[in-house]
Amino acid sequence: MALKFDLVALGTGSAASAVASRCRSAGWQVAVVDSRPFGGTCALRGCDPKKVLVGAAQLADWGRRMKGNGVRTERMKIDWPELMRFKRTFTEPVPKNRERMFAKAGIEAFHGRARFVGQSTVQVGEEVLEGRHVVIATGQRPADLKIPGVEYLTTSEQFLELDELPQRILFIGGGYIAFEFAHVAVRVGSHVTVLHRGMRPLELFDPDLVEQIVTGSRELGIDIQLGTEAKGVEKGASRYVVHASTAGQQGTFEADMVVHAAGRVPEIDDLNLDVAGVEWDERGVRVNEFLQSVSNPAVYAAGDAAASAGPPLTPVASYEGMIVAENLLKGNQQRPNYQGIPTVVFTIPPLASVGLSEEDARGQGHKFRIEKEMTSAWYSSRRVAEKYSGYKVIVEEGTDRILGAHLLGGEAEEVINLFAVAIRSGMSAGDLKHMLFAYPTHGSDVPYML
Repeated sequence: MALKFDLVALGTGSAASAVASRCRSAGWQVAVVDSRPFGGTCALRGCDPKKVLVGAAQLADWGRRMKGNGVRTERMKIDWPELMRFKRTFTEPVPKNRERMFAKAGIEAFHGRARFVGQSTVQVGEEVLEGRHVVIATGQRPADLKIPGVEYLTTSEQFLELDELPQRILFIGGGYIAFEFAHVAVRVGSHVTVLHRGMRPLELFDPDLVEQIVTGSRELGIDIQLGTEAKGVEKGASRYVVHASTAGQQGTFEADMVVHAAGRVPEIDDLNLDVAGVEWDERGVRVNEFLQSVSNPAVYAAGDAAASAGPPLTPVASYEGMIVAENLLKGNQQRPNYQGIPTVVFTIPPLASVGLSEEDARGQGHKFRIEKEMTSAWYSSRRVAEKYSGYKVIVEEGTDRILGAHLLGGEAEEVINLFAVAIRSGMSAGDLKHMLFAYPTHGSDVPYML
């Protein structure tokens, strides 16, 4: 006999936890299902543990940059095993804490992979859960590269659990994962190679600033091979061989570890969505403006599993979870607003972006001015010996609206939030320019960017 609930949420990450908690607080009978340890990607296998590693690399890099400027760093190094033990103090408590939180709230938790057996009914092991509504928030998994030897690849999740860091690491892909992990690994002492099939890595970010981060990465010793597509991976006795193609020429690269960093896709293909009449594609569950399935009104989707207009970011997943909860509880009234959502690649220094790119602004027919400069000579960069820093801000003519902001340099991941607030709240460039900021801070540079 099926167990009956008002809501069955698939996943226990940011999106699923947000909708489950809100609906339970409203008195609904709620169940959550997850085949992995409870907590989701960000807390266990993504942003949070990654940032712990990045923090250590930032400290090591700051010391390196300040050599000769009053700081002695001869003995400074990253102890990888010790750093991983520190990282696990953040991740290991999460599953039990999350499960305890669900239990305290009266949310029933089920371990296992859910698969639809009806319009709003899923099976988890021997249990059958029937919900008035089902929310799909199962996150993402590494994309299938469809090349020979994919079984030899290390995923980003496995990288975050390494007890030892190999001497030679090769990353397939040139996006967030590759650059963030490469910047950590090279500062630990590994020789790092990045293969990217396009001529422009970090495609979501401003090309002028990306050029700066690529130059800086190469100076660190990261071997970035652009226009190079991995064709297959072979395992030898003591190393891996990656076969690749560059401008039609075949070549090989050797490494002790090959990391999959070529993108992630919604983890929904084994949920039996067709049985429930839920339409989906490679971007996720197809949803309407209320994040409701376009083909099954009992089903909603949020976070990385939804083919929404929102970027695949943790704050967006939490936000979409709350939107779904409001629509479930009060009827479809809430539509997500994706304007002014910042994103950051945590290289060293970080690269951040919010709003429109120069290319998008032009494509949408906006008339605008561009404020841009490389800022390594500015006090805020010179003080910490930061060689690569800069900005580009796009301001609409006539309205003085900030259309987009793109930053590279120390504290860019924090300063970008000021531009996000301005864009999302409708502040003009003049409003932000005349703010009085604490000085000397990176925030106090903002008026000079406008």
